[in-house]
Amino acid sequence: MTPLEALPLDLLRQRSSTKWRKYGDDVLPLFVAETDYPQAPEIQEALTRAVAIGDTGYTPPEPGVALAYAGFADRRFAWTVDPGRIRTTCDVMMAVVELLRRVTEPGDRVVVTPPVYPPFFEVVPEAGAVVERVPLVDTGARWELDLPGIEAALAGGARAVLLCNPHNPTGTAHTRESLAALAEIAARHGAAVISDEIHAPLIHRGALFTPFLDASPTAARVGYAVVSASKAFNLAGLKCALIVTADDAPTRVVRSLPDEVEWRTGLFGAIAAVAAFSPDSDAWLDAQLAALDVNRALLADLLAEHVPGARYRIPDAGFLAWVDLSELGWGDNPAEKIRQEAKVAFHLGPYFGEEGSGHVRINFGCSPDVLTEAVRRVGSLVG
Repeated sequence: MTPLEALPLDLLRQRSSTKWRKYGDDVLPLFVAETDYPQAPEIQEALTRAVAIGDTGYTPPEPGVALAYAGFADRRFAWTVDPGRIRTTCDVMMAVVELLRRVTEPGDRVVVTPPVYPPFFEVVPEAGAVVERVPLVDTGARWELDLPGIEAALAGGARAVLLCNPHNPTGTAHTRESLAALAEIAARHGAAVISDEIHAPLIHRGALFTPFLDASPTAARVGYAVVSASKAFNLAGLKCALIVTADDAPTRVVRSLPDEVEWRTGLFGAIAAVAAFSPDSDAWLDAQLAALDVNRALLADLLAEHVPGARYRIPDAGFLAWVDLSELGWGDNPAEKIRQEAKVAFHLGPYFGEEGSGHVRINFGCSPDVLTEAVRRVGSLVG
C-alpha cells in the first residue's frame, strides 16, 4: 500500500482549525489530534454535494450512520454490531457525560487509568461524579490495565470505569484477555464500563484491536462503547459520535437518553461518517495507516539520533506518541521549553495526569519532513 502524502505546509497553514491557529507560523504544531492529510475523496464528495443542494438542515432520526458503522466494524474488526443498538450524538465526550449521568449517582467515584486523555478528568465531575485514579502499569514492554487496582477501587465503592481503548496517549491496544478480565471485575461489583474507542480504526499492523463489547459476553452485559470517525478521518469539527451497546440492559439505558442527546448530532458529521465508514473509504484509510506506520518508526529513529535519553515505545494504534523526556532535565512540563526555545508545539505531558510529568505527546500524523524538522529542532536544545 502506497502511503498517503500529507498536504504541504503552506497549504496547511491556511486551515482555520486549532492546530493551525493556536500558535504563530514560526511554530511547528504537533500537539492537538488533527492530521495533515488530504480528506478522503468520498467524504469530500459527500460534503460538497450537500453544500451544493443546500442540505444544511436538521439531522434526521436515521441518517444512515448506524448501518454504515455496523458494516465498518464487521470489515475492520470482525465484530458483529446490531445497528438497532446504536444512537448518535454530538461527540465522544458528550456521550460519555450522558452515560455517566445514567450509570452513577452524584458523588460516585469513576475509575480512570492515567496517563490518559485530559478531558477524562473533566467529564467525570461534569457528570457529578468523582475521579478515582488507577494508573496503567508499565511492564517495561507495554502498558497494561492495573486489574487488581481497579478491583480494589470497585470493591471500595467506585461505580464505573472510564476506559480508553486504544489508549490515548500511549497508543496501547488492550488485549482481549485484559478486557474480559475487566468485565468480570465490573460485573462482580455491579459497575459499568464505558469504553472510548475513537482511535480504533487506526490499529497498526502487528497489533490487534478488541472492541470492549466483543471481549466476552460479560463485557456486553456491563459495557458501553462510544465511537466516531473523527480521529481516523479528521472530522472533529463536524460533530458525530455513536453510542454502541450489545446487550439488553445497556441498550435500555441508552434508549432512555433524552431525544435532545441525539438531536445534537451534526448533519455534516453524519453525512461525513456515512462516507467514512463505507467500503469506498477503506483504501484511503489503509493508505493513511501506511503513512502512519512509516512515521511511528521514523520517530524512533529520529529521537535516537537527535534526542538521546528520550524514551518512546512505538504505539499499537493512532498517530500519537508518548515520549518520556525526564532524563533531559527539562522539568515536569518539557513541552513549554520546547515550544518557547525550539518553536515546536507538543502536547503537555502533565495534562494527562501525574504520570505525565517529564513527558510530551507528539502528533506524528504529518509529513516525514515536518516530523524530521520538529525532532531536529528539539535536538538543538540537547546539551
